[in-house]
Amino acid sequence: MKFVHAADIHLDSPLRGLERYEGAPVHDLRGATRKAFEKLVDLCIEEKADFLLIAGDLYDGDWHDYNTGLFFSRQMVRLREAQIAVFLIRGNHDAESKITRQLRLPDNVRSFATHEAETVRLEHLGAALHGRSFATQAMTENLALSYPAPLDGFFNIGILHTSADGRPGHENYAPCSQGDLAAKGYGYWALGHIHRREVLHGGEPWIVFPGNLQGRHIRETGEKGCTVVSVNDSHETVVEHRVLDVVRWCECDVDVDGLDSTDDLLTRVQPALGRAVRKAGDRLLAVRLTLHGSCEAHRALVTRPDGFIAEVRALGNDLGHVWIERVEFDTRAPVDLDAIAQQGDPLGQLVRFTRTLKTDPARVQELVAGFQGLRRKLPAELGERIFADETATAGELLGDVEQLLVLRLLEANEPP
Repeated sequence: MKFVHAADIHLDSPLRGLERYEGAPVHDLRGATRKAFEKLVDLCIEEKADFLLIAGDLYDGDWHDYNTGLFFSRQMVRLREAQIAVFLIRGNHDAESKITRQLRLPDNVRSFATHEAETVRLEHLGAALHGRSFATQAMTENLALSYPAPLDGFFNIGILHTSADGRPGHENYAPCSQGDLAAKGYGYWALGHIHRREVLHGGEPWIVFPGNLQGRHIRETGEKGCTVVSVNDSHETVVEHRVLDVVRWCECDVDVDGLDSTDDLLTRVQPALGRAVRKAGDRLLAVRLTLHGSCEAHRALVTRPDGFIAEVRALGNDLGHVWIERVEFDTRAPVDLDAIAQQGDPLGQLVRFTRTLKTDPARVQELVAGFQGLRRKLPAELGERIFADETATAGELLGDVEQLLVLRLLEANEPP
């Protein structure tokens, strides 16, 4: 028996805000979830899988139009023609109460009920599938406890959309422990909801999050895909990860400590981008580049950042199918601010003032409030970055302001 386990497809995820990014490959990014899903169907056919399991969040909420459902239906017909069955549960993004549009699905697709865990026997394969869909978006009960006992003589598979014992960045839906799952006595747990691939337990039972099929933003980096599971007559199980993403999101950190000029920075950045491109293969690579370190080039970065970012984007163009999503600067000038803070002159007073301000949340909040009118005038991306967590972000930005003011004042006092 062979089956494919996928989850968190988020078909036609809207990827809001892409228009803010100049030069963003919007068409490629918006179509990525469909292309990855087509590759999933191709894989099922190529592997001659007996069935496909989708462990929740097939959709991303209510459809914008019927084309989302029609696309899914067409792909299911392809699987039906290859005699491949599909079993799915609904997760928090496509809960019964959330999806308002419905289409009749091909008869090779079975969706598990919401009111209780169901069991489907596949007698010809010796497999028993146990699953339960979310009735509402916020399912906070431990659904695993409601799953039935395993069927004797069958390879038992549980399908569950869950946060397990909790994961950063994910709502704590249908929480359960690894012990809860193992106690059921199933051979394999096909989990969904967590977007990073993770094998909670490797064998007797296998407990697997396959991760999402396609990364959708910079918080979903690295390889994305599904899991192929082969089970022999003795119930020995082989589990393999298969990569299916068509757009790869990547965080590229570059150490620029000690570099003197922006040309030096670009010389350091180019091979780092090249390594990321080679690792991504022939897929579109979306990169967030962050520079770290103390360097003389920091002065040019803080005064002329746009020119440097344009140079980096040009490097991306030279390397091929690369989009630089953002360039961030975690750099500083090689200036001893601690020593300056000990000085009795106005420069020392300035550094001491900014440091005192950073440790006073009430005064930082007053400062933020004074700049609220500026928010409406900023580009949306910058406004969100600065005002998302206003007090914390303002405190961080004060460090940048401190550096910039000190550098400008030092330059003003340098002899011509």
